[in-house]
Amino acid sequence: MTVIPRKHVNFAAKYEQNLFIGFKTQKHTAMKKLFYTLFLAVGYLSLQAAEPQKNIVNIVAQQSEKAAEIRFDTLTHDFGTFSEKDGIVKCSFRFTNVGNAPLIIHQAIATCGCTVPTYTKEPIKPSESGEIEVTYNGKGKFLGNFTKNITVRTNAKETSVVRLTIKGNMTE
Repeated sequence: MTVIPRKHVNFAAKYEQNLFIGFKTQKHTAMKKLFYTLFLAVGYLSLQAAEPQKNIVNIVAQQSEKAAEIRFDTLTHDFGTFSEKDGIVKCSFRFTNVGNAPLIIHQAIATCGCTVPTYTKEPIKPSESGEIEVTYNGKGKFLGNFTKNITVRTNAKETSVVRLTIKGNMTE
């Protein structure tokens, strides 16, 4: 068995270590180049993708100049005094689209099940009018004064949410 002097063992280990480090450094350099290339490519593509977005922003800005606007003739209706025998009463809230874009009513909901609003689902063109009909069914309910609210949600720019109110006094 041959004994290798200690200084030769250290030299061999250092040589292998230097080879490994050199290989590692070459590998890292190649990875860095690949990373930078990919980084630049992604940056370039994101700039290219942002370019059409400017056009979309301009289109949205032009569309936002056109806006629907709703104006009701009245926001409150008083049924006055009526008998429970005539417990089902109706009224209409007339409105006009005073904007320059079609008005869409998304939702009209009442505060309770005794009040039912009905409305047109089609868009209301500028300068045209529509109605929200409200039916109150007081049969079997408490006698006396009542106040019910109807919340109307639209695509109007300034008044997207409007609260309508019905009230009355139901007697026996």
